Amino acid sequence: MNELTKIQQAVMAVGAVAVVAGAAAFKAMPQVAAVALTAGALLFAPMQLLQRYDGRSFIIRRLRRQQMLGALALVCAGFSMLMQAFAFGPARRNEWLVFLAIGCVLELYTALRLPAELKKEQ
Repeated sequence: MNELTKIQQAVMAVGAVAVVAGAAAFKAMPQVAAVALTAGALLFAPMQLLQRYDGRSFIIRRLRRQQMLGALALVCAGFSMLMQAFAFGPARRNEWLVFLAIGCVLELYTALRLPAELKKEQ
């Protein structure tokens, strides 16, 4: 897998912290939390997509696809949260929680499995 530069790692970390902070602060400040989660997801997802895998392992390629789906689910969670917080579009209830749960499960699963599979490949 391609390694990210220090700046890209910092952007990814800031995005991850913003996603967590936005999800945690929704009840207290819905508009601010929605903007924070969406901005964090839009920082986190592209950095994760920059990590390419050019090998032949089917398992690692499958895990990377799942990781990309998890990042997409986080972006969808942000946009759904924006729709609820600012009362526009079709998502007016807690649909963002479904997207957030899917994204978190996929991201956590791949974060635990990918290092083991990469180590096994070497």
